[in-house]
Amino acid sequence: MRAEFDSIDRAILTELQKDARLPNKELAERVGVAPSTALERVRSLRRRGVITAFRAETDPAALGRPLQALLALRVRPHTGQLVDPLRAFVLALPETIALFHVAGPQDFLVHVAVPDADHLHRLVLERILTRPEIVHLETTLIFKTEHQPIQRPAI
Repeated sequence: MRAEFDSIDRAILTELQKDARLPNKELAERVGVAPSTALERVRSLRRRGVITAFRAETDPAALGRPLQALLALRVRPHTGQLVDPLRAFVLALPETIALFHVAGPQDFLVHVAVPDADHLHRLVLERILTRPEIVHLETTLIFKTEHQPIQRPAI
C-alpha cells in the first residue's frame, strides 16, 4: 500500500531524516506549521507505517570496527528450509550491520564491520564459509558510506 504525501509530510520526513531527535517545536518552525500540526503529522506518519523507527546511527570506527565490507553470498539450494536458519545465523553475528535478501546472481548481501583485515578473514573462513549451504562468497571492501535521505516517492 502506497502512502499519500503532501509537501508538509515530505518536509517533515526530510528534516527527521537529517536529525530524528529534532524537538517538535523546531521541526514545526522548519516546515512552517504550528507545533500541534507537526506533532499530529509525525503521529500520522508513524500510524501509516511511513516512519518505522527513530534510531541512533553509530560510527563503526568509533566502536573499534573501522573496516567494513559487503559479503555477497550464493546459497544452494535456495529454499526456506535453508534460508531461514542462515538469516538467523548471519543476524546473530556481532559483525553484521545489515542483511539484504536480493535478486540476481547472489542471494544475500551482508554488511559487516570488523576491527581489521585479519578479523574479516577469520569471519569469512571460520564462521561463514563453514555453512554448507553457502556455495559462493565474494567480499567487497567499503571505503566510504554516504546516505541520501529519501525525500519523496520514486516516480
